[in-house]
Amino acid sequence: MKNTKIIRTFVLSVIIGGLLFTVYSCKPRSDKDKTGKKALLKPVAKEVIKSGLKEFVYPLPTSFEVIEMINDLEIGYDIGVSNLTENADKYFIEAKKAINLGIYGADLAYASTYQMKQEVMLFLETSRKLADDLGIASIYNEKLISKVENSIDKKEELVELITNSFYDIYSQLNQNGKANLALLGVAGSWVESLFITTQVSANVYHNIGLVTIIHKQKTSLETLMDILNDNNGDEKIDKMIKELTPLYDIYATVDENLSEKQVNAIVTEVEKLRTQLVTD
Repeated sequence: MKNTKIIRTFVLSVIIGGLLFTVYSCKPRSDKDKTGKKALLKPVAKEVIKSGLKEFVYPLPTSFEVIEMINDLEIGYDIGVSNLTENADKYFIEAKKAINLGIYGADLAYASTYQMKQEVMLFLETSRKLADDLGIASIYNEKLISKVENSIDKKEELVELITNSFYDIYSQLNQNGKANLALLGVAGSWVESLFITTQVSANVYHNIGLVTIIHKQKTSLETLMDILNDNNGDEKIDKMIKELTPLYDIYATVDENLSEKQVNAIVTEVEKLRTQLVTD
């Protein structure tokens, strides 16, 4: 790694387990190139990521961590909450592809946690398509797909396979000089995890477990905004910061407890934000 590319402590999640899934307690910090423009810096190599997974790499709780908390509440799988796989054909610009690769990563984590075989394979294939479009085709190769299919009834193996693919996405995008897209994927994964959390119950506020999960995301969002702001000046990153700001402002009013008004405001705002992200 070049000496201009450093990592500092960073949530979100993401943007995987969370692989996005999942995808950072260190932060890529920005520097300036010879033109004076801020440049995004690459993360550590995957070998280092593996050796310090919990403490030093993915800045946010992964999608798997968030989804597992929902599963622990014994809330059933909601087949209609995830992004439609056919929407992937509508994303033409790189930023949308990267964001929704993160979103589908969270959906893949959701389906994997509940061992929904058909949904796992659909989201895996959709993720492969977007990864191919972003120039990281080697991640979702036939070998991985075969392993996932054979591990569908072995939850721990399945989670490990999918989680590793999230880290591969993040690493390869950075290696390809697309660190901004890697961060957009982290953001997309984080938003989708929170969206799923707010959608799996008809009355979120009266489920204390869901309220607790939502409350925990305050720190994740603060960290996500921190790393995005560290890399501002990039048009794609600046747009994401702008889109996340209304939700960030709501969380800024939250202390040790969440009021019903705050919960409802978060539910409404994350639904609005997620609609923006999945719309072509």
